[in-house]
Amino acid sequence: MAADLSTTFTGIRFKNPFLLSSAPPTESESNIVRAFEAGWGGVVTKTIGLHPVVNVPGPKTKFLRADADSAHLSMKKRPGAALHSSWNWELISDKPLDWWVPRLGRIKQAFPQHVLVASVMAGSGNDTELRHWQELVIACQEQGCDALELNLSCPHMDRPDMGSNVGKDKELVSIVTKVVKEVAKIPVWAKLTPSTTDIVVEARGAFLGGADAIVSSNTFTSLPLIDIETLEFEVHVDGLVSTGGLGGPAILPLSLAKMSQLTQAFPDKAFSGIGGISTFEQALNYFLLGCGTVQVCTAAMLDHAIGPNIIRGLNDGLARFIEAHADKGWTTLGDFVGLRRDRVVPQSKIRRAGEKDYRGGYEAEGYSV
Repeated sequence: MAADLSTTFTGIRFKNPFLLSSAPPTESESNIVRAFEAGWGGVVTKTIGLHPVVNVPGPKTKFLRADADSAHLSMKKRPGAALHSSWNWELISDKPLDWWVPRLGRIKQAFPQHVLVASVMAGSGNDTELRHWQELVIACQEQGCDALELNLSCPHMDRPDMGSNVGKDKELVSIVTKVVKEVAKIPVWAKLTPSTTDIVVEARGAFLGGADAIVSSNTFTSLPLIDIETLEFEVHVDGLVSTGGLGGPAILPLSLAKMSQLTQAFPDKAFSGIGGISTFEQALNYFLLGCGTVQVCTAAMLDHAIGPNIIRGLNDGLARFIEAHADKGWTTLGDFVGLRRDRVVPQSKIRRAGEKDYRGGYEAEGYSV
């Protein structure tokens, strides 16, 4: 008998807990359709705004690679190099809402049993901007979208009232979420930025505003490296560069730390984990820390843009894992979600060899004992 890979997250039934995250691969109707056909449990659209944006020229995403026999990192393709991370400075969708609306409807009509999540973003500086959030929400849910993901996390928006600039402010996070919940008839997920002092503070704001789940984390604010031969940044336009977002394998441990903070602070809430996932073994980290679903980006981009081999491996891995632990009575994902959440503890609770008492620092100046 085949393992049951389905799960229910924020009241929505998923055929499996693996989603293609909001990114360049989900910016078109054709890619989203291909993703559903490939077997993804859900797709989060590229972030939709009311007005189109103009992105910088060149590739939407670049990939940083590491040499196996040295510490060299570069975006240059070369034999024997392994993927280190992805980097992009792309803004939200360059297509306006009226471009997206008919496409969302067609996708849901063609795939009524598949989960389509609309990622949306507006400003937060005044009442007009807050109403823009509501306009986006109403338009997307009227086309049959199953959930909404609020982009409070994009790391490279210039406006102080958009993206991660909102996600760093607990009051704005709460206000935006509350405004959205006033008109939303479907679950609302708040996607938070990892570039903050204490992500638990912003998550609390989102939950106070009525969020049904927290998504974490987005890419980390970063710069591309400078080429030693040209002394130019590896990504630039006319010699100029701005900060972008770092994703992929390099951020897996960082994102797990953020998720651990969240799931421990809110053990009864719903979380979707993102960051560095390409295999089931990596996704399992998020499940064991308390995530009900996970989202994938970089690995999918490198696999025919929408990750047909990645989702096959994730599904196969989950099925094998459930079957391997059948003796524990595990039959679904829910049987082991959060199983290792409580193993993450403060330093003071880690046993010291030969020490009766914990000392968090040195008692005397100069580090003498």
